[in-house]
Amino acid sequence: MNDNIDTRFLETLLGYNTRRATLTIINRFMERMAAYELRPVDFSVLSLIGHNPGITSRQLCNALNILPPNLVGFLKAFEKRDLIERKPHPTDGRAVGLFLTEAGNALMQEAEITANESDLSTATALTAAERKTLTRLLQKIYLQG
Repeated sequence: MNDNIDTRFLETLLGYNTRRATLTIINRFMERMAAYELRPVDFSVLSLIGHNPGITSRQLCNALNILPPNLVGFLKAFEKRDLIERKPHPTDGRAVGLFLTEAGNALMQEAEITANESDLSTATALTAAERKTLTRLLQKIYLQG
């Protein structure tokens, strides 16, 4: 039996290469975020709230392509952990804004450092310029249209 499998065609496909890289990056990220009890989507939601105090649920759903019923569960779990709080929106009296609590802010300061370290540890074969280029190219795919 031959263990040398011909993957040359698959390796020409953007989707195949993206998926393989994603699995490597996400697995490392999940290992490191376990210390904070955060999954990738949890991290993304909390990061957006932290960097956009007063963001609304609708804005979060739009930014992360999350369905509103799914976001409700995330927000309830974060409130239970005392990571976020709801307050009147700073500029729209009809809306409720989401804010990190002191505990949420402390958690995310550490988690964001860990996320950066995780990214760097999975991309050791890339220079800083290559990482920047790769990020820009990937964004051209998902930010288009």
